[in-house]
Amino acid sequence: MPRWKELPEELDPQVREFTGQLRRLVEHSGLSPAAVADRTGYSKTSWERYLHGRLLAPQGAVLALAEVTGADAGHLLTLWELAERAWSRSEMRRDATMESIQVAQARFALGEYAPDPDRVPAASPSEPPSPPSAVSPSSASSPSHASPAGRTADTGARQLRRQLRRERMTVWVAGAAGVLLVAVGLLLLALNPSGGGGKKAAAATAPAASAPQSPPPSAPPALPAGVRCTGADCAGKDPNRMGCSGQNAVSPSRGAAGAMRIEVRYSKVCAAAWARVTGAAPGEQITVGADGHSATARTGQGGDGYTPMVTVSGDPAKVTACRTTAAGLRHCAQPAAAKGPATP
Repeated sequence: MPRWKELPEELDPQVREFTGQLRRLVEHSGLSPAAVADRTGYSKTSWERYLHGRLLAPQGAVLALAEVTGADAGHLLTLWELAERAWSRSEMRRDATMESIQVAQARFALGEYAPDPDRVPAASPSEPPSPPSAVSPSSASSPSHASPAGRTADTGARQLRRQLRRERMTVWVAGAAGVLLVAVGLLLLALNPSGGGGKKAAAATAPAASAPQSPPPSAPPALPAGVRCTGADCAGKDPNRMGCSGQNAVSPSRGAAGAMRIEVRYSKVCAAAWARVTGAAPGEQITVGADGHSATARTGQGGDGYTPMVTVSGDPAKVTACRTTAAGLRHCAQPAAAKGPATP
C-alpha cells in the first residue's frame, strides 16, 4: 500500500477531497502508481503529481482510473468537475497575486529614480558659497531691500484682495441679473393679463408630461459564485470554464450502448445544456440540440468528451443529445421518465 505525503496546505478543499478519493481508489485496488500508469496510459510521473496534489488529473485520466479500479465513473466525474472549477479559481487568484507583485516591484523600481521634492540642489563645487553680506539697520527697514519672506507675504495679500474683488463682482452681477428677470416677468404679466401665454406654455408642456415613460432597464440577475454566464451569453462556450457544470447541472436525459454512456447536462442557473459522452471510441461525433440551435464535438483519445453549450428556454427534457459512430450508428439520450431503445 503506498505511503502518501501530506497534501499542500494551500490546496483548495474540493481539490483536496478529489485527490483523497483518487488515493483511496488506488489503495483499494492494491496497485502501485507504476501499475496504475501502465494500465491507464498516463506516465508514472504524471500520476505521482496527481496523487500528491501538485497537478489536477485530466478528465481522461480520471475515467481511465475508474475503469481500472471499477469505480463509478459518473460520481468520480462529478467530484472532478468541482475540483476543476476550484483549481481554475485558484489559478486565477495566483495570477492576480503575481500581477500585483510585479506592479508593486515596477512602482518601487521607478520610485528609486523619482526626484525628491524635499531635496535642495547642492551648490556647484567650483563655486564656493559667498559669505552673508552685512545689512545696515537702515537698509533692512527699506522697502527696496525687503526679505524674500516679506515679498511672498505681500504677493499673497495682493492675490487674496484680487480674489475677494472678483467674488464680490460675481455676486453683484448675479443679483442684477435676477432683478432684471423679475422686472421682465412683471412687465409681461402687465401687458397680457389674460394669461394666454401661460396657457399656451402649459399646453406645450402637457404632451411631454403625459407621455408614458419607458421603464428603466432591469439589472441583470446576480449569478452564484463561479458562474460566468447565463442565457445567450453561454452559447458556444465551455460549460466547465463558465462554471455551469458540477453542482449547477443535472442530467434530464440519458442513454447507453454497451460501455458507452451519453447524457444531456442541463444547468438552470446558466439556462443552457450540453451533451456528455463517456466510454465511446476516439473521434466519435457528439451533438446537442435545443430551440433550433445545435453544437457538436468529438470524443478524445480516452473515448470521452462533451459539446459546447446551447441556450435552453423551454423544457430541458426536449433537449437532444446523440452520439454517432464512425460506421454511422447513432445513439441518443432519452428523458429519464421515458427511456427506450437507442436510435439507429
